[in-house]
Amino acid sequence: MRRPAGRAAGPGLRAAPALLLSATLAGCGVLPALPPTVPDDVVPTRVAPSAAASLAPGGAEGLSPDGFDAVQRMAVRIRNVGCDGLSTGSGFAVDEHTLITNRHVVADSESLEVSTYDGRDLEVSAAGSASLADLALVRTADPLPSHPTLARSDPQPGDTVTVVGYPEGGELTITAGEVIGPTTDPLHENLGEVLLTDAPVEPGSSGSAALDTQGRVIGVVYAKTSDGRSLLVPLSTLERVLDDADGFRALPPCAQGD
Repeated sequence: MRRPAGRAAGPGLRAAPALLLSATLAGCGVLPALPPTVPDDVVPTRVAPSAAASLAPGGAEGLSPDGFDAVQRMAVRIRNVGCDGLSTGSGFAVDEHTLITNRHVVADSESLEVSTYDGRDLEVSAAGSASLADLALVRTADPLPSHPTLARSDPQPGDTVTVVGYPEGGELTITAGEVIGPTTDPLHENLGEVLLTDAPVEPGSSGSAALDTQGRVIGVVYAKTSDGRSLLVPLSTLERVLDDADGFRALPPCAQGD
């Protein structure tokens, strides 16, 4: 399979500049004004019926009083306030106080602001980046509303994939497509094989959970290709990172004037 030219699905990625289409995705300071704190709605786009029907574990019993299912509640919007501007990305809970996102979403930050599906701001207690892949871990002092389970294995070509995140830092959005197959990562030499899908993503989608039809995590969105496809850090890599507690290093603060 040809290696697709990739670009970060969220601003801030500085690796492999020849592969980035940065005219419209330039980093800090160029985003439009942030939306209101509380999303008005969930915006479904190209959601496969089979995926939409099973994203809420337990059906209606899995809904919160305001009508959000467990998968929607685990997605967070991340705002990176850096020394030179701000950018936004997405993330998702893996336990009550731990989020997974992309390294480039939280890099070079003066402070990180995390908000939930219902507009609540959560206090960040720590953040660290993984030595492998474009992944980062964020700890919150406040409990997270919901967290999903991990799938048992990486998906296969043709499997449905659903992405839940905050493209452009806007409303909580669900998009869906299919797994095309594995490909060599075009952005990070140390990652190796990643997954290519046709689920739509946009700047701000970086760090979103990619889910199977049962709402289980199968990967993490980290980039968009030049032909509009999405790239995922696969579940198998995510599991290796989560199993290596010593693999995360505290994020250095941004340096004023850099």
